[in-house]
Amino acid sequence: MENRSTALITGSGIRLGKAIAMDLAKRGCDIAIHYNQSHKDALETVSAIKSSGVDCEAFQYDLEKANEWEGFLKAVMTRFPDLNILVNSASMYSQAKISETDSNTFDKQMAVNIRAPFFLSKYFAKHCKKGNIINIIDNKVSFNQNTYAAYLLTKKSLVEFTKMAAIEFAPQIRVNGVAPGVTLPTSIRSPEYMKWRIEGIPLKMKGETYHITQAIVSILENEFITGQIITVDGGEGITNIGRNAGDYHS
Repeated sequence: MENRSTALITGSGIRLGKAIAMDLAKRGCDIAIHYNQSHKDALETVSAIKSSGVDCEAFQYDLEKANEWEGFLKAVMTRFPDLNILVNSASMYSQAKISETDSNTFDKQMAVNIRAPFFLSKYFAKHCKKGNIINIIDNKVSFNQNTYAAYLLTKKSLVEFTKMAAIEFAPQIRVNGVAPGVTLPTSIRSPEYMKWRIEGIPLKMKGETYHITQAIVSILENEFITGQIITVDGGEGITNIGRNAGDYHS
């Protein structure tokens, strides 16, 4: 990474976004924390990051209802003129089949998961001129799990957007994606569920947030990577062989 960088990370007051922010801060990046409703958590994250010796500030913005994308980017750049990393980490997640998805659920996930990265990337490219955009995707894009219909459709769209943006914004801006696998804290799911999930992962382990941040740092440090989706899932995404004539026995 460059000697002086600032990263704007959406949804970084909590969970994976926070872990990304904390890790980049440890590597010398100033951090612009984005949050919507997690005000207290965002302020605690800012305090923790500042204690590591870099600059940090929180910015509230509702990605679901937003339409002032350019104004938001300009506000961040007024505070951090050297902004050169955008991590689109914020995500809206609802489990529902196509037949169970209503228009409100569909629109919310589209707004946060694909519209927000689209327009934030547009204005990042316009005003920052150079740097890196990293989209946080999901290893579910390797499958067609209709149980997560609208959510998965947004993430598949984000994969294609990543490739298109990489072409359009090159050579000054590199655009890549990271697709995490199972990294949920064990407290969120039952031990039985986690055991079942891990059985389907070739490396027989769940991921940790540092596995995701390691992939992000690798992308930032390698100036010859763009338009790529780095899947960090222990090999889970390559296990769906699919039925074929060679395996068929009548």
